[in-house]
Amino acid sequence: MTARLLHVSDLHSGRREAPEVPTALAALVSELRPELLLATGDLSHRGTREQLVRAREVLSEVGIPTLAVPGNHDIPYTFPARFTRPWALWEEVFGPIAVTHRSDRLVVVGLNSVRPWRHQSGRLAPAELERAAHELHDVPAGALRLVACHHHLAGSPWRAARKRPLADRDGALETLSAAGAEIVAGGHIHQASVAERKEFDVVDAAPASSTVVVTAPGLGRPRPHRHGEAQGLLLYEWDERELAIVTYIWHGAGFVATARRVFPRRRAASD
Repeated sequence: MTARLLHVSDLHSGRREAPEVPTALAALVSELRPELLLATGDLSHRGTREQLVRAREVLSEVGIPTLAVPGNHDIPYTFPARFTRPWALWEEVFGPIAVTHRSDRLVVVGLNSVRPWRHQSGRLAPAELERAAHELHDVPAGALRLVACHHHLAGSPWRAARKRPLADRDGALETLSAAGAEIVAGGHIHQASVAERKEFDVVDAAPASSTVVVTAPGLGRPRPHRHGEAQGLLLYEWDERELAIVTYIWHGAGFVATARRVFPRRRAASD
C-alpha cells in the first residue's frame, strides 16, 4: 500500500502572495490524500505575527496534519527581539520548535537550523542531531524515516553563491544517515533538488540504497525578477520497497508533475 507526504517550503507569507496557490494546494491535497504536510521554513517574509498567522491559516486550510520548522525569515527582523526572543512568535503561532510526527508508516523529525546572528547561513546544533538520532532509534518496522530542517544540504548550482548550505553539512549528513534517516529534507534556495548520498559521497560497501538529500522548491515567489525560481512543491510516495519523489511546478492554473525519481528503500536495523 502506497503512503504519501507533501513537502512545501518558503511560502514567504506577506510578500507577493498569489491567492490561487493556496486553493490549488488544498485541491492537490484532496486529490493525493497525503498523511502529512511538511513545511520547511520561511513561511513568513519578515517574521511578524500577522504573517506567521496567515501562513498557518494557509497550511491549516488543506485539512491534514502539518509539521513545520522555522526558517531564517521566520524570526523577528527587529532588535533586540531577534536575539532575546527569536522563537517567541513562532511558538505562539506554530507551537514548539522541537517537533516530531510519528505513525506506523512515517516518522518525521523536525530540526531547527536557524541562527539569529546569521541571516542566510544555518547550522544544526549537536543537541538537535542527538535528538534526531534518538527519535529515529526505535521506529515502526517499514516506517519512512525523514529528517527536516530549513537550510539545504544540497541544491541546484544557480544558488550556490547566494544561498549558503547548512554549515558542516558533511558531518550532519553522516550523523543523520548513521541514525537511519532515509531522507534529509530542506528548502531555503527556492529550487528543487534530489540526490541520493551515494551519488556524490563515498559510502561503505556500496549499499543498494542510501540517504536521499532533498531540497524543495519555493511555494511562494517573493522576488519574481529572479530567474530559475519556479514555484512548486514535492510529493513523497513509498511502500515497503521503493521511495518515489515527484516534483510539482506551478503553471498558472494548477500544479503539474514535472519530474519523478525512484529509489530503493533503506532498511532499519530493526526491520
